[in-house]
Amino acid sequence: MHIRTFRIWYLVHKWTSLVCTIFLLLLCLTGLPLVFGHEIDHWFGNGVEAPEMPADTARMPVDRIVADALERRPGSAVRFVTADDEEPVWFVSLSSRESPRQGGALLTYDARTGHLLRDSPLRSGFMLIMVKLHTDLFAGLPGTLFLGFMGLLFVVSIVSGVVVYGPLMKKLPFGTVRRERSSRLKWLDLHNVLGMATLSWLTVVGITGVLLTLAKPTYSIWQSTELKAMVAPFVGQGAPRALSSLDKAIGLAQAEEPHMTTAFVAFPGTPLAGPRHYAVFMRGDAHITSRLIKPVLVDAETGQFAAKRDMPWYVAALRISGPLHFGDYGAMPLKVLWAVLDVIAIVLLGSGLYLWIGRTRQIQTRLRDIEASHRAPAVAEAAR
Repeated sequence: MHIRTFRIWYLVHKWTSLVCTIFLLLLCLTGLPLVFGHEIDHWFGNGVEAPEMPADTARMPVDRIVADALERRPGSAVRFVTADDEEPVWFVSLSSRESPRQGGALLTYDARTGHLLRDSPLRSGFMLIMVKLHTDLFAGLPGTLFLGFMGLLFVVSIVSGVVVYGPLMKKLPFGTVRRERSSRLKWLDLHNVLGMATLSWLTVVGITGVLLTLAKPTYSIWQSTELKAMVAPFVGQGAPRALSSLDKAIGLAQAEEPHMTTAFVAFPGTPLAGPRHYAVFMRGDAHITSRLIKPVLVDAETGQFAAKRDMPWYVAALRISGPLHFGDYGAMPLKVLWAVLDVIAIVLLGSGLYLWIGRTRQIQTRLRDIEASHRAPAVAEAAR
């Protein structure tokens, strides 16, 4: 590689890394508890776990669960009914009938007995702080997009780091850490080794992290194009005079997509369903396809099938990136691996910061020495 080309790549790596390092450290530190978010919620007593029952225990009709939720929240309207991914649990989301943005509540029910398990948001306190810091820095969409830009710089720093690594370490065997030399050189070698050893993981987590920061704009595009087009033929029919059975709507959607299971149901009046329909969002029944969803529209007054549509590729890419980012494709073993790699990333970022601070101090010391060497003859001349 030509020396000028190397210098350009070195400067790209240096400055992209410096700009994003502090924020990447924050993301790694907050991401570590999020990897074990389910377990930590249970540890703090904030998780929901249905009691043990035989696997073939019959389930309570969802209509009765919805009716109970409305009795507990007079003046409210159901907006969403969501199935838990792991537990036999239904989450019923409500808000004020008059002002949908106010009076929100989340009720959690045992899907088999219909008993209320919890009457408050699932995630609060410590885990809520971790989620907000990791996703938007408490700054909403601007904070999310800012973190996405930091993630993009991180990916650029990875690519430039790979380019720089070859010329710097070509005379040494891979993985060499020169412990007998200066502390700074030892940390430089360790920084290089850790970066190359975790290259694939860092790239996957970096790219998927950038994709996840685009979630809100992506879902907005999906909602305003594909979903809007799906409900468009029925807009003139108006709101239902009375709601038909939710259980029948779910059963109809299940019959339309027999190889999928119910993820959640959006009620009439919500942006995802339009004014007249239940939008039953089905998800894949295999672990690898469980993030892929498909909306099935059911007329909320007549209970008849209305339409269905596959999710576009860009939404599918976004939803698949979530498990790849947080490492929850392979249960606890993969979570532990993700946590170990996260700690290595923290050391990698910390060592890069240490090397830059140490280098800055070296330059400052060298400048003082040069200044002193120039000042000494002048002082001696003045003393004559």
